[in-house]
Amino acid sequence: MSEHKPIILEDILKNPEVQKATSNINQELIERKEYKPPVCDVFSHPYTFLQENADFQFVVDNEAKKLLPKIIDNKVAFITKVNSPDNPFKEKYCKRRNIGIVFSGGPAPGGHNVIAGLYDAAKKVNPENKIFGFLLGPDGIIENKAIELTAELVDAYRNLGGFSMIKTGRAKIDSKEKMLLTKETCRDLGLDAIVIVGGDDSNTNAAFLAQEMFEEGLQVIGVPKTIDGDIQVKDTAGKTLCAISFGFHTAARAFANEISNLCTDSSSDVKYWHICKVMGRVASHLALEVALQTHANITLIGEELADHTDKERIEKAKKENIIDYGAYGMTLRHLSRIICDSIVRRAAVGKSYGIIVIPEGILEFIDEIQTFIIKLNTIIADHNELHDTDFHSDFPLLRDKLEYLRRLARRSREDSSFTIWNTRDDDLFDDIPEFFQKGLLTERDSHGNFQFSLVETDKIVMELVTDYLNILKEKGVYKTGIEKTYYKDTLNKAGIDPDFFGPVMFKNYDDSDLLLVKKSIISVKTLKKVLQKEGAVKDNEKIPAPVEKIFKKSVPKFKTQVHFYGYDGRGNDPTRFDCVYTYNLGLTVFSLIANGATGQMAAIKNLEMDFSRWEPIGIPIAPLMHLEERKGKLTLVLEKSVVDVNSIAFRAVKKLREKWLAAAPGEDNFRRPGPIRFTGKSEEDRPITLVLNSLHNRVIEN
Repeated sequence: MSEHKPIILEDILKNPEVQKATSNINQELIERKEYKPPVCDVFSHPYTFLQENADFQFVVDNEAKKLLPKIIDNKVAFITKVNSPDNPFKEKYCKRRNIGIVFSGGPAPGGHNVIAGLYDAAKKVNPENKIFGFLLGPDGIIENKAIELTAELVDAYRNLGGFSMIKTGRAKIDSKEKMLLTKETCRDLGLDAIVIVGGDDSNTNAAFLAQEMFEEGLQVIGVPKTIDGDIQVKDTAGKTLCAISFGFHTAARAFANEISNLCTDSSSDVKYWHICKVMGRVASHLALEVALQTHANITLIGEELADHTDKERIEKAKKENIIDYGAYGMTLRHLSRIICDSIVRRAAVGKSYGIIVIPEGILEFIDEIQTFIIKLNTIIADHNELHDTDFHSDFPLLRDKLEYLRRLARRSREDSSFTIWNTRDDDLFDDIPEFFQKGLLTERDSHGNFQFSLVETDKIVMELVTDYLNILKEKGVYKTGIEKTYYKDTLNKAGIDPDFFGPVMFKNYDDSDLLLVKKSIISVKTLKKVLQKEGAVKDNEKIPAPVEKIFKKSVPKFKTQVHFYGYDGRGNDPTRFDCVYTYNLGLTVFSLIANGATGQMAAIKNLEMDFSRWEPIGIPIAPLMHLEERKGKLTLVLEKSVVDVNSIAFRAVKKLREKWLAAAPGEDNFRRPGPIRFTGKSEEDRPITLVLNSLHNRVIEN
């Protein structure tokens, strides 16, 4: 017998095929890095110029005029081509510059291409231009932690997801001390401009920084980033300037692909309802896009719930000559009833499974919950300011927090001017499940916002749904439909006449191919009573086993699987749309800087249309800002954009809701969006919501 030589692992690992198979470099990654996004026509010319357009008007907040006087009169600026400018323009455009760029807030797919576009444009105009990346977000500016970006570093991250190149953070430059440190950093690096890539809070920060640095001659440009899609800009006439922030398309596609897989799984083993919570704290844009991508059976849109009116209650109040304010806006109880109705209808046709999509911030649109959030935000902020401490450190346990609220309620009885938390509030809050109380009292984020991602929204809603389904089951309303052919085959095999038992058991035996057990039959015990009453079995006889088997199959089993989609989507490699969008945003940023702009947000107009119609622009940030409650105080911030319930995209989903519920015999209507296929030719070129809403926008703009 021949002897085998011992296998030496080190030698195996040196094998080229093994090294290739275990390398972190694959063909998809190579093709991604080598991909060169197309550029808007204006950037194919050697120089660009800013053409201000006063046709776009905004409702300007008086507080914005007061706090941002240096940049409040900025206009929308279109980037236009210049082929043969005069020498003074060339010298100014091509002068040597140092530009800093920072990522602020959570990652969004495409951020690296903003850097790549800015880097390429700056180096093309003047190879001596330098781009500095601030590390770990705004803290990098405050602490003067930056690196000079090189071609090698930028090339390593082209078309890749995440903010890994320079990392990110959530700090804010929101105090005199931080502003002074920022000025020192800018002077040390000799910066001419700072680019802030972030969401609404970050672009708000960019506006205040532009105001503060105006006399210093330092330009500040913002870039709209958020997977939530809640940075959208329209003027007072409804003309769209920025249709969506970057990263939205990628996150929506990533979520949609995963949820589509659940659609397939759900309709295969036909026993689970998958509850899919997707990111979107203030707006339901992601849920809406996911609905269009997947045709999930049920999709809740928060903005629709906020717009809800209970017509029956309103009519009843009219007859009693009173106003029922509770009839305006959705309650948790009514929301659970709506979901239950859909689940019951699907069960009736034999479908005790399905997909429910819930936006992360759905609770913010429920009046009773929103009231609690506003009150608790104010209470926590007031406590922190009054005691110069932290509410959650002072009251670490839930019972401590509840006792503090009770003291406030007692105070309201003794002091009529104290209205923030009264006895009624305390009683209603005491009725809420403990886990939800913990959620509502959870620590706020760095901006004072309620952190919906930390609250088990799905659990709150589905507990109410489960409770009501049990009630409907006891009332004989919630039943699973039985196929008539299956029923007949089962009884025939046992030598039992199905036509004898059928009319006794089912309410629709002669009218339908999907049979529903009579409402009065809710248990084996009640089944026997009905059979005895109709003479189908005698008092001392057992229910025939096949008949009992059929009944048990008619009893629905509501099983759920819960999923959260957030961090996985925002860390995805960008779609081709986001790659192209963000690279052109980077080119736009440099054009704004080279032309002396500050306090502007880089954007691409006509994103909802074909790429050939994209127009790079600068949008003034200051006129977009308004007063909003933050940490219990009114603060000037960039306004978030929520789903427009009058938009074509939403109206389409509403119209197709019944079809997608598929509460009828036959197949479901699920759509397979497929994975993000960056190298394929079948990748869609923009979000479906933009495709649909562009029809409306064209009417307005024409």
